[in-house]
Amino acid sequence: MNSVVTPQHAEELSTGARALGIDLTERQAEQLLAYLALLIKWNKAYNLTAVRNPDEMVSRHLLDSLSVLPHIGDEQRWLDVGSGGGMPGIPLAIMFPGKSVTTLDSNGKKTRFQTQVKLELGLANLQVVHSRVEQHVPAQPYAGIISRAFSSLEDFANWTRHLGDVNTRWLAMKGLHPADELVALPADFTLQEAHALAVPGCQGQRHLLILRRTA
Repeated sequence: MNSVVTPQHAEELSTGARALGIDLTERQAEQLLAYLALLIKWNKAYNLTAVRNPDEMVSRHLLDSLSVLPHIGDEQRWLDVGSGGGMPGIPLAIMFPGKSVTTLDSNGKKTRFQTQVKLELGLANLQVVHSRVEQHVPAQPYAGIISRAFSSLEDFANWTRHLGDVNTRWLAMKGLHPADELVALPADFTLQEAHALAVPGCQGQRHLLILRRTA
């Protein structure tokens, strides 16, 4: 095992995944831990994430990303907007090798890191895009758009509207249930589902809000 990733990290990942109802294959566990090792290594120089302590990264990054798996559905083309250090996009690409996952970020250091992860882990289904969200024009609408980066649901909807259509599901990963943000949703977006997420090892609330565009 990579020296920066300890047996405790591996145990926390497998135990946490089981608590989420996810049965990791050996290959998936290896790739997630290899991703964690790269994140820890690059974070020292590139400031990829505000979480500096490697012992907090399993729960706050890996398990937090995996907690949305039951809500991913059958959609084949996913976009992770404002992906930063690659979350949740890279864990989704690892868990769903049959799906196409695109990670989008305007920070060149962060997309360079993600590209390195893609190469080292052999993630053929992962596309890394260095762009501002408003300048990204995909060849076709994404079937699923996910983010844990946006400060408000209103911004998430407005800035990514052109990336989906009426068949697209928008998944917003949030902390507290954002009742005030829901009031400010653009008129052409509606809340389809809201789920409280129990992330093993994470203090504080986590919620997933699933939006649809009505026009």
